[in-house]
Amino acid sequence: MTTLAVEKHHWGSRRFLGIPEFRRLLATRLTSQWGDGLFQAGLAGAVLFNPERHADPAAIAAGFAVLLLPYSIVGPFTGALLDRWDRKKVIVVANITRAVFVLLTALAVGAGLSGLPLYISALIVMGIGRFVGSGLSASLPHVVDEDHLVEANALATTAGAITAVVGAACAIGFRTFLGAGDGGSAWTTSIAVVGMLTSAFIASRFRAGVLGPDEVDEPHNAFKAVARGLLDGAKATWHTPNVTAALAALLAHRAAFGVSLMVTLLLMRYSLEDVGILKAGIGGLGEVAVAGGAGILLAGVLTDRIVDRFGTKRTICGALILTGAAQIGLGLPMTLVTILAASFVIIFAGQIVKLCVDTAVQHDVGDEVRGRVFALYDTLFNVTQVTAVSITATVVPLDGRSPGLIITAASLYLVGLAAYLLLLARKRQVQHPGLVREDDGSHPIG
Repeated sequence: MTTLAVEKHHWGSRRFLGIPEFRRLLATRLTSQWGDGLFQAGLAGAVLFNPERHADPAAIAAGFAVLLLPYSIVGPFTGALLDRWDRKKVIVVANITRAVFVLLTALAVGAGLSGLPLYISALIVMGIGRFVGSGLSASLPHVVDEDHLVEANALATTAGAITAVVGAACAIGFRTFLGAGDGGSAWTTSIAVVGMLTSAFIASRFRAGVLGPDEVDEPHNAFKAVARGLLDGAKATWHTPNVTAALAALLAHRAAFGVSLMVTLLLMRYSLEDVGILKAGIGGLGEVAVAGGAGILLAGVLTDRIVDRFGTKRTICGALILTGAAQIGLGLPMTLVTILAASFVIIFAGQIVKLCVDTAVQHDVGDEVRGRVFALYDTLFNVTQVTAVSITATVVPLDGRSPGLIITAASLYLVGLAAYLLLLARKRQVQHPGLVREDDGSHPIG
């Protein structure tokens, strides 16, 4: 390991936690994502594992589409607000707003509603939650020195993902005591407001403007500012080859993950049986969450070291190859034990790729457009998963046992690897220095 790498690791998480503004931003993320994890798991239990309801592949796909796809269309435009309005205000108001809609969603669950009445309120919660996440990511360079973005991003993203897993586990625990039917599911889902309101309170303690953008501009024509969000984000992404290539790799992972997710949900619901202390059903989803959380934690610890040792290009290529191998080697047996092992490896490697993308955006994209790029990135992330889940729903058997789909998921990683290498080789002159920083190759994501 190089001297620079040693110095960076010595800097460590303790040093980050010694920065008051980073500590506050991290607390805002953790409380928000705890609420996210609890809400999503509570809703999944209410819809997928509720004895009073029945879920087939089409219903599952419809749920994903209604929850994520409409926001994915609107998301890039709302990203413009992150680059024009005080991000502190956006994060506070967004958290309070989604807390209100969490309660509305819980009321819909308790009333036994399904379809659009349930999904629309849940859509707003999930959509605004993604918006909050983009704002937090765009704010990170304002509280941490640029030279330490890789480590800071790994710490914040990993801790947030682990906290979301803890929130999901809490939902499963609350469900045990409050009941698995509509009433118990409603109470479980409503508890998520605690995390969101706490996040709003913590974010309110920031000074105005401290999270950026550097020049806060309250636009007179908000509609025009929002309408240009998609175009600005796409231009900035295209003119940053590192970001474009890494994003293509991540989207391939997300497509494969969408296929695997549908197969796993059906296996847990209809096919797999308990193995010793390991449980199928909603308990199995909790175990998948724990395995995934362990993978995210390991990625947070190792990504910076791996990038320092091998460079970003080799790191991303290795992660894609590893996930493809795990799909075949661990996914094909389709047993409870191998599914859990595959979840660990796939989420571990996928998180490595995500951390590389996040840091590339934070380092290479100018602050004045960074929020729009993150919103576009998040939108493509969602659209890819919804598309993969929806297509899978049309061909997957009800019990989830489909070797062909597992092989398809593995093949998508090879497609992602090829796309990454081709896009990374693109030698394009940056034409808009006001939107994108010139890449001199001196940073860890170069």
